[in-house]
Amino acid sequence: MSLQQSTPYIIDGKGHLLGRLASIIAKQLLSGQKITVVRSELINVSGNFFRNKLKYLAFMHKRHLVNPKKQGPFHHRAPSRILIRAIRGMIPHKTARGAAAMERLKVYEGMPQPYDRKKKLVIPDALRVLRLKPGRKYATIKRISSECGWKYNDTVDKLEAKRKVKQQAFYERKTAAVKRRAAAASASASQLEPINSQLQQFGY
Repeated sequence: MSLQQSTPYIIDGKGHLLGRLASIIAKQLLSGQKITVVRSELINVSGNFFRNKLKYLAFMHKRHLVNPKKQGPFHHRAPSRILIRAIRGMIPHKTARGAAAMERLKVYEGMPQPYDRKKKLVIPDALRVLRLKPGRKYATIKRISSECGWKYNDTVDKLEAKRKVKQQAFYERKTAAVKRRAAAASASASQLEPINSQLQQFGY
């Protein structure tokens, strides 16, 4: 992700570690790159689930330092908001540069249109299978969020199941079209042979 491009990078959040992914995204946002993250509910956190749940419940009980009746801090339950808050903590978001960097970030649960038809990236430096020692315990943000007040777990699962069925049908149609094209090319190879030989003489 060292190369800048005008179109946003689309990152598939599945299997990435939360802190490592947030740090890499924060650096890219500050350098001017637009980034979109999909399937944020499948991001992993190191440590077993029960420990992470207790840590998040303790965080949710923290209120205003002087007057608990006042608002803040806000404790978001949605996986997308958890990732956004982790990234925001690594960016000077109260300055103009940091606010502009946060505007370049979009995070979604699931894989909404049009991102379901676009190429997604993974970040090897943040993948759990590459960065976490084998045998270490880990948890998924999806389960932590759903047990701490996030209400849309079943809805996202239902939409993801529909998307996978649709994409499987699209993939089958695409492979069938490629096979038909290859069969047609092989069938007409004898007819195209004199034309191809002439094209080769001109360097094509």
